[in-house]
Order: sequence, then structure tokens, then C-alpha cells
Amino acid sequence: MRDWQPFLGLYLWVWLFIFPGSFGFYCLFYRNSARRILLPVWRILDRVYQISGVIAAGFLVMILVLIVGQMTTRWSNVVFPGGTELAGYMMACTSFFALAYTLNHGAHIRVSVFLNMNAFLRFWLDAFAMFIAAIIATYFARYAVKTNFMSEILNDRTQGLDKVPEWLLTLVTMFGTWPWNWSQLWAQSGSQMVFTPIWLPQIAMSIGTVLLAIAVWDNLFRLLINQKTSIKSETVE
Repeated sequence: MRDWQPFLGLYLWVWLFIFPGSFGFYCLFYRNSARRILLPVWRILDRVYQISGVIAAGFLVMILVLIVGQMTTRWSNVVFPGGTELAGYMMACTSFFALAYTLNHGAHIRVSVFLNMNAFLRFWLDAFAMFIAAIIATYFARYAVKTNFMSEILNDRTQGLDKVPEWLLTLVTMFGTWPWNWSQLWAQSGSQMVFTPIWLPQIAMSIGTVLLAIAVWDNLFRLLINQKTSIKSETVE
């Protein structure tokens, strides 16, 4: 696999860094027009961030259910194969789906000792830190997605005892194939239990890191347009 190959006539790094960075300058110098462009997008993104937080909370509840199930089977002298691995998958899903939501609600650590000096330094230091964070988050998301694809190509499987029904893998695979290939997928699928492919729990990592990168760029644009951070509260002052 080659990195940064052309996508729609342009290299991937242009889409990931040049276009968002250039739009950041547009937001800084043309705030009113940028606000009109982004207002409907902000309404959609705010809802997406809330949904990701709800999904993270749902996986957290599933961890509790899984722990209670393990306790029950232990008391009943029944084997619960793969329970530890499944709990790890749920924890990963909880962590990654919560990244964007917790960023917007100030649950990430932000050291603001220099930001409290004056309003001028607060704005420019916050913008610079947000820009660097956006670049890092974008790199993280890009290679998280690449890792997901590589795991699928290598057919990497769990080293534990956890298994999933094969029809579930087929159902998830449908979203990554064209509709005219769905009948072939289901024809090759079965109802037996198979060892969990690593790419399945890694989907949460890919989605969560992409949402985090979008959220950081989004917060940078809101900061440049509104001249103040949109993060509601900070855990560290």
C-alpha cells in the first residue's frame, strides 16, 4: 500500500491538511460569511457528537452487563469463553466513541496557565494549540483507518476464545461493498461461530479517531470565527 496516493485528482494530504488549514484562514479573516456557511454544519455535527457520546455510554453499560454475566456463570459453574476479550473490545469502543463528545465538554486535560494571562495571548495560543492538535488528530485518524484495512487484508484474528456469528461479519461487511455484491456475500456466509477478526472492534477505533479529528478542526474553526473557545468547561484550570 502506498501512502498519500491521489484521491479525486489530489493527494490525500491536500484533503486532510491543506484544505482544512486554508479554510481556517478563511474563518479568521471572513468570520461572518464563514459563520453562515458553517451554521447548518454545526447543527449536524453537534448532533453527531451527542450520538457518539450516547453510543459510548451504551458500550459502558454493556461492559456492566458482561461483568454481571461473567459473575453469574462463575456462580453457576458454567464456562463463559471470551468474556475478558469481549470486555476489552467494549472498553475500546467506549473510549474511542467518547473522544469527540468529551472534547466538546471539557473532559480532556487542557493546561491553561498561559491562557489566563490576557485575552490576546489566550486567543492566539489557544488557536495554535488547537491547530497542532488538529494535525496530530488527523494523522492519528488516517493511520487508525489504515490499520483497520490492514487487519482485514491480513485476516488477523483474536488470540483469545471469543467468537462471533459469521452472519454478523457479513452484515458489517455489507457497508464496505457495493449493493450488487451483497447477494454474493450472503451466499458465502454461514451461521457458525468464528473467531473474532481484529478489524471488527477496530471499526470503533477508526470511527472514534475520525470523529475526534473532525471535532478538533471544528473547534478550531469555531474559535477563529467566534474569537472564543466553544469548549463548554475545562477540567483543569
